[in-house]
Amino acid sequence: MNAAILMIIAFVLFYVAYRTYGKYIAKIFEENDANPTPASTMKDDVDYVPTKPMVLFGHHFASIAGGGPIIGPTVAMLFGFIPVWMWAVFGSIFIGAVHDMTTLFASVREKGKSVAEIAKATLGNTGFFLFISFNICLLLLVTSAFLGLTATALTSLLPLDVLRLDASQTLVKTVAAGGVLKAKIGGIASMSVIIITCFAPFLGFLVYKKNINVYLAALIAIVVCVVSVFVGMEYPVSISPNIWMIILCFYTLLAAGIPVWLILQPRDFTNSFLLYAGVVVLFIASIAAGLKGVTFNAPVTNFATGAVKLGPVWPFLFITVACGAISGFHCLVAGGTSSKQISKESDVRKIGYGGMLLEGLLAIGVLVAVGCGLAFQDYMNIVFPTAAGAKSNPILAFAAGAGGLLDKGLGISPVYGTIFGILLVEGFVVTTLDTAVRLNRYLFEELWQVLFKNVPKIMKTYIFNSALCVFLMFILAYNNAFLVIWPAFGSANQLLASLALIAVSVWLVNKGKNALFTVIPAIFMMITTLYSLIVLLTNTYLPKHNYMLAVVAVLLIFLSVGVIAMAFNTWRRLRKEAVMTAKPA
Repeated sequence: MNAAILMIIAFVLFYVAYRTYGKYIAKIFEENDANPTPASTMKDDVDYVPTKPMVLFGHHFASIAGGGPIIGPTVAMLFGFIPVWMWAVFGSIFIGAVHDMTTLFASVREKGKSVAEIAKATLGNTGFFLFISFNICLLLLVTSAFLGLTATALTSLLPLDVLRLDASQTLVKTVAAGGVLKAKIGGIASMSVIIITCFAPFLGFLVYKKNINVYLAALIAIVVCVVSVFVGMEYPVSISPNIWMIILCFYTLLAAGIPVWLILQPRDFTNSFLLYAGVVVLFIASIAAGLKGVTFNAPVTNFATGAVKLGPVWPFLFITVACGAISGFHCLVAGGTSSKQISKESDVRKIGYGGMLLEGLLAIGVLVAVGCGLAFQDYMNIVFPTAAGAKSNPILAFAAGAGGLLDKGLGISPVYGTIFGILLVEGFVVTTLDTAVRLNRYLFEELWQVLFKNVPKIMKTYIFNSALCVFLMFILAYNNAFLVIWPAFGSANQLLASLALIAVSVWLVNKGKNALFTVIPAIFMMITTLYSLIVLLTNTYLPKHNYMLAVVAVLLIFLSVGVIAMAFNTWRRLRKEAVMTAKPA
């Protein structure tokens, strides 16, 4: 199939959905800019900070997108590109964007409370405990999956022939590995990540303390991105994966407690331009490649091979794509940070519904890049290696695919496209790590309030809760490979989305509003993800004696069934009350 067709159709469908379905949801919530938001009424310049839509969109999009919409479609393409395309498009429109917008709106209306706290208001203390425990398990899977993957990608090496460079080139630094001369692609990304992170506090100071123009801040951020690439090409960082894991642990420990304007927001704002550029460049390259007759190298459908490597197409296609169609992690970002920074209610649709659609478009761009820019056998060798000791590296597969697509579509040398591709992912995987650890710190703090009448003083401190998150993240990542953790993460991630939709549905019913548009997606995702966890538990974790992930799977199933049962009972109670109220009339 032609490279341009799927991209164009997806873009049109996303645009129409934003203009129609997004407005329909805003109407149900009775969007009104006259309503004060928590960012204004509870402003503290630490967590509650009224933020310009452009800056907040950058923070929100960078936090929710991260590596998910790139890694998920890259791995899932094993099932064939058409099934992945269909789920990324229609899942984003009718489930993912609905989930993101409704959870963000509900959180804004509830004074910036997390989805777990909203569940407490509708399901009681027990529902709150179950929900928050589930969220903690999910975030541990999120951070452990991305920690190991980031460490692998930041040390990536790629043969020079894939980049169409010969041994005499001086453009990139090389190293001999296995008798093959390879480019230090991961080292370039490493230096870029270091520079952008170190510069973030200065940019945050300019924006929030000196109030410089947001467009000037954007220009500065773009210059920093460009300079970091050139410095990285000249001085690539060479660190082992295990050392990178330790460094990232210390970084996330620090980032979890300082004000959001100091590192999180300015870093996300800077990285967002790489991500915006990635979406635009992939879109243009896909169209250009299509006009030149470039077609997919990947199979249209490949269910048999996918079943061997990943599992049956249902449910494993839906959990493997992960953030490319729907992600429960987004509700944690929405209720954890974004809802506390919304300046007016009309920004909710732009950031919630629009952010997810842009993420869906990114997922389509990734699909085209990997499917058209990389030979399918090279894809298999990188993502599903059979060599002893080789690790799955979907980030490198996407980067190589992006390099190939930009070469075929725009005539850009593969080396530049590949460097751009790996930079595009790396900044956001790190962003996901620091945001997720911060969110998990909030959740642990809330959990102790439920478990203890008088919470010990040390358990109230940011350093204790952050250190606990980081320690558990490291242990899980160190003992499990990416391809082992990703299915568990995908299942938990999508299951959280269904639980969040259930909580929002009960919240809507409690407000006397129609909730059918959230109930139907919730039921579909609930059935799909619970089944996937049962399959993973019985077919993979227990037979292979992976008791750590087996325990996590059992906990997720137990906690989710508890939330579902309580939501059903609450719904029955509300329905009965509505009937009793209507009888006198």
